[in-house]
Amino acid sequence: MALRYTVVLERDPSGLMVAHVPALRGCVSQGRTKREAMRNVKEAIGLYIETLIEQGQTVPTETGREVVELSVT
Repeated sequence: MALRYTVVLERDPSGLMVAHVPALRGCVSQGRTKREAMRNVKEAIGLYIETLIEQGQTVPTETGREVVELSVT
Protein backbone atom coordinates (compact mmCIF):
# COMPACT_ATOMS: atom_id res chain seq x y z
CA MET A 1 0.00 0.00 0.00
CA ALA A 2 1.42 3.36 -1.02
CA LEU A 3 1.02 6.17 1.47
CA ARG A 4 0.38 9.70 0.21
CA TYR A 5 1.32 12.86 2.08
CA THR A 6 1.00 16.57 1.41
CA VAL A 7 4.38 18.29 1.08
CA VAL A 8 4.63 22.05 1.56
CA LEU A 9 7.47 23.77 -0.31
CA GLU A 10 8.77 27.19 0.65
CA ARG A 11 11.84 29.13 -0.34
CA ASP A 12 13.84 30.24 2.70
CA PRO A 13 15.73 33.56 2.94
CA SER A 14 18.97 31.92 1.80
CA GLY A 15 17.30 30.66 -1.39
CA LEU A 16 16.98 26.99 -0.45
CA MET A 17 13.72 25.13 -1.05
CA VAL A 18 12.41 23.76 2.25
CA ALA A 19 9.95 20.86 2.16
CA HIS A 20 7.91 19.82 5.17
CA VAL A 21 5.21 17.22 5.71
CA PRO A 22 2.45 18.52 8.02
CA ALA A 23 1.09 15.03 8.80
CA LEU A 24 4.54 13.86 9.96
CA ARG A 25 5.55 16.27 12.71
CA GLY A 26 9.17 17.31 12.32
CA CYS A 27 9.64 15.68 8.90
CA VAL A 28 11.51 18.40 6.99
CA SER A 29 14.13 18.44 4.27
CA GLN A 30 15.59 20.91 1.82
CA GLY A 31 17.40 21.29 -1.47
CA ARG A 32 18.81 23.89 -3.82
CA THR A 33 16.01 23.20 -6.29
CA LYS A 34 12.41 22.01 -6.04
CA ARG A 35 13.43 18.71 -7.60
CA GLU A 36 16.24 18.19 -5.10
CA ALA A 37 14.01 19.15 -2.16
CA MET A 38 11.32 16.70 -3.30
CA ARG A 39 13.86 13.90 -3.71
CA ASN A 40 15.28 14.62 -0.26
CA VAL A 41 11.90 14.84 1.49
CA LYS A 42 10.81 11.57 -0.12
CA GLU A 43 13.85 9.92 1.47
CA ALA A 44 13.11 11.68 4.78
CA ILE A 45 9.51 10.39 4.74
CA GLY A 46 10.75 6.84 4.18
CA LEU A 47 13.20 7.08 7.08
CA TYR A 48 10.57 8.69 9.31
CA ILE A 49 8.10 5.87 8.65
CA GLU A 50 10.80 3.21 9.05
CA THR A 51 11.71 4.65 12.45
CA LEU A 52 8.07 4.70 13.58
CA ILE A 53 7.68 1.05 12.61
CA GLU A 54 10.92 0.07 14.39
CA GLN A 55 9.65 1.81 17.54
CA GLY A 56 6.27 0.08 17.33
CA GLN A 57 4.43 3.34 16.74
CA THR A 58 1.48 3.95 14.45
CA VAL A 59 2.26 5.41 11.03
CA PRO A 60 0.07 8.49 10.48
CA THR A 61 -2.13 8.53 7.41
CA GLU A 62 -3.51 11.58 5.73
CA THR A 63 -7.13 11.60 4.67
CA GLY A 64 -9.58 14.31 3.82
CA ARG A 65 -6.98 17.05 3.51
CA GLU A 66 -7.79 19.99 1.29
CA VAL A 67 -5.18 22.62 0.50
CA VAL A 68 -6.56 26.07 -0.29
CA GLU A 69 -4.54 29.13 -1.22
CA LEU A 70 -6.04 32.52 -0.43
CA SER A 71 -5.06 36.04 -1.41
CA VAL A 72 -5.99 38.75 1.06
CA THR A 73 -5.97 42.43 0.15
